[in-house]
Amino acid sequence: MDLFSVLKQKVAGKGVTIVFPESYDERVLKAAVRLHQEDLVKPILIGSQAKVEERAAELGVSVEDIEVLDPNTYSEFDVLVEKFVERRKGKATEEQAREILKDENYFGTMLVYTGKADGLVSGAAHSTADTVRPALQIIKTKPGVKRTSGAFIMVRDDEKYVFADCAINITLDAQGLGEVAVESAKTAKMFDIEPRVAMLSFSTKGSAKSEETEKVMNAVTVAKELDPELVVDGEFQFDAAFVPSVAAKKAPDSVIKGDANVFVFPSLEAGNIGYKIAQRLGGFEAVGPILQGLNAPVNDLSRGCNEEDVYKLSLITAAQSLMD
Repeated sequence: MDLFSVLKQKVAGKGVTIVFPESYDERVLKAAVRLHQEDLVKPILIGSQAKVEERAAELGVSVEDIEVLDPNTYSEFDVLVEKFVERRKGKATEEQAREILKDENYFGTMLVYTGKADGLVSGAAHSTADTVRPALQIIKTKPGVKRTSGAFIMVRDDEKYVFADCAINITLDAQGLGEVAVESAKTAKMFDIEPRVAMLSFSTKGSAKSEETEKVMNAVTVAKELDPELVVDGEFQFDAAFVPSVAAKKAPDSVIKGDANVFVFPSLEAGNIGYKIAQRLGGFEAVGPILQGLNAPVNDLSRGCNEEDVYKLSLITAAQSLMD
């Protein structure tokens, strides 16, 4: 069964509610309507009811039975303002909050925070910062997780792997890398991948020594402390983590026998280069980035996305909401 057939089975009929702040965008609107018609997601479209209906008519789709919420007329807006001020702990006055929450991404994120919705998908017409900043300020990261991270699911035929962090953190310390390992394993399980986590470096099991390799070794210890049941080891060069014959020579005593399927890169530079090489030279589809570690799922589209990308990332977001 392919990747998204698995996700559809997970979320179908579960009533997962996803906010779409960019409801006037053709790609977003069409994907939201499709998800609603297939009973995979209950969309909430942000914007003017009249403008959304007008846009839908232009595109030949129906938004009947889809909830549309306008920050300017929302009946619970005062409640959102109050909760936002409380959440920001003195960093925003009530007057500032009223202005901030007119922004569709902030408004949508508050709907997630207050339980009106289970997740949010944005970024088709906004920058990554515009999507992620409200999530970090309002939803914040899970207890024990200092920051969010970005994972890609790499898919080629029946092969599925998780690469992280490839999207968010330029550098991480050992604690951060360990957290990424644990969160990436959770992401793997969402896609029916039984995680076997390799912490990557330019060294395998002490073949080279530096501050960089020490950090990765320490990250393995952190990951094991955070999740004692996790199958994780390192530091590994990629071939030692992925090729059994190389693993047998370079790391014969490791729990990873050249059979890793979750790969944690030592820096954003390495992760971003690595996933793009796999995508462009290896013929893998790169699905993501999937934001990990937040208290509720918020995911960021590329501004170059198409309708199918919106549809797929919405399925991922819905599945994330059912994980915990």
